[in-house]
Amino acid sequence: MAERALKATLTEKRDGVGIITLNRPEKLNAINQDIMDDLYYLFDAYEEDPEVRVIVLTGGDGKAFCAGGDIEGEIQMDVVGSYHGGIEGNRLNTRIEKCRIPVIAAINGFCLGGGFEMALACDIRLASERARIGLTEVNMGVIPGSGGTQRLPRLIGPSRAKLLMMTGNHYKGEAALAMGLVDMVFPAEELLEAAVNMAKEMAAKPPLALEYVKWAVNEGMQMDLDRALLFESALFAHLYSTEDQKEAMSAFLEKRPAGPFQGK
Repeated sequence: MAERALKATLTEKRDGVGIITLNRPEKLNAINQDIMDDLYYLFDAYEEDPEVRVIVLTGGDGKAFCAGGDIEGEIQMDVVGSYHGGIEGNRLNTRIEKCRIPVIAAINGFCLGGGFEMALACDIRLASERARIGLTEVNMGVIPGSGGTQRLPRLIGPSRAKLLMMTGNHYKGEAALAMGLVDMVFPAEELLEAAVNMAKEMAAKPPLALEYVKWAVNEGMQMDLDRALLFESALFAHLYSTEDQKEAMSAFLEKRPAGPFQGK
């Protein structure tokens, strides 16, 4: 993929991990077209890059992961514009969710509204103790429009999801963990390192197995149980045709380190 200049993000590669940092600090990383364009480009690029096997998505200076939509722009929207805005937000979050490689959200600071909807599209959510997490759209007279009303109930159940969305409250790191909004909480100064270390651990695994775990869970959640179990069986069986499976099991039996894995 041809390189292009990034307008509202920063990125680096580190030991099999692609780190994407939202970079609109003056707006608390509120989502605009520049952020959306950058994310489409970076997710496409990293998905094609054989050196990148896990993505970490984070905010910049610690004040915000992403504060949601840009209200200064949204207040000008009419019904048609808001409908298309919701469609575009859903399209971006679905792109993140369907990325073949694992995506870890490292949530530092504010993660509200559309920002949390973006984090919900990631596979794993890690937060700092100072994180502020919630779907607060009801306070603006609207509802979550980029997947929040659908992904959050699937994560924490419909009752808790409605509680969070109807009150418009946000939760600090440990409270967010107790609610099931995030998977682990770290001191703010340790968050990014913890996320990258987790990503490195995953990146050392057979990449097709990682991809198939994600595929089995995400697609299976949309099926009835019988169909989902058949889908799981098909993916499980297919991995027995891969070189990485043979290397991993041989290394186990021979009591030696496995790898490097080739993704085939």
